[in-house]
Amino acid sequence: MSKHKFTIKGSLPDFNSFAPANWRKFARIKKKATEKVAEAAKDLPKFTHPIFLKISYYPKDKRKDKDNIAASKKFILDGLIKAGKIPNDGWGEIDCWIEEFEVDKSNPRIEIEITEEG
Repeated sequence: MSKHKFTIKGSLPDFNSFAPANWRKFARIKKKATEKVAEAAKDLPKFTHPIFLKISYYPKDKRKDKDNIAASKKFILDGLIKAGKIPNDGWGEIDCWIEEFEVDKSNPRIEIEITEEG
């Protein structure tokens, strides 16, 4: 079993920022967010067994609902694919995840801890 951690500075788009968007706007949002995650994950190893993720969100305040913030998980998984760390985000690659939320006004971020079994 191996554990690895990386941090995304700031935040990623929440559900409300793309839910009413047309597909072109969503594609731009997704591309930018996915690239941000891929850059943050560049030093991780390539995972060959299913992974478990612990995603800790540290927004600057409580203005956004937790479920809206957690929608950025899509960009986290897609960023790991883009960075070449996982081949896909399907059932065979992602075991499960947990999410935690805590406000940090001075250092908003998302911390991801990945545990690979195998």
